[in-house]
Amino acid sequence: MSRKLIPSSALPGFPQAQTLELCAVDGAPGLFALSSPEAPSLRWFVLETAVHLPHYTPQFSEDHLAAVGRPAQNARLVLAVVNTADQRPSANLFAPLLVNDDTGQCAQVLLESQDWPLRHDLSA
Repeated sequence: MSRKLIPSSALPGFPQAQTLELCAVDGAPGLFALSSPEAPSLRWFVLETAVHLPHYTPQFSEDHLAAVGRPAQNARLVLAVVNTADQRPSANLFAPLLVNDDTGQCAQVLLESQDWPLRHDLSA
């Protein structure tokens, strides 16, 4: 599976990206590679939180939802950016990628008033 995403504003790591490509990783349900034709040397790995982190229940503000076209609850795809730089892989739950599953609009949002970690250990 591959689909085009449209960032509502510049994403850290992809500042020039006008479009993003979300590609499923074969044999790993809920794991995707995120890249951009405008920055071909960059790639993020992201997890679908509903699949891998069912306890993760962030509350999105009206501003967060407006940035991606105010999708209905069942049309929101929440992706956590995976950090593999350390010995233990972690997921950024503080700044998820919020996707409008109907339109492909996306934004990385900061959950400043919530208690979600920047590095949630995935090795456990």
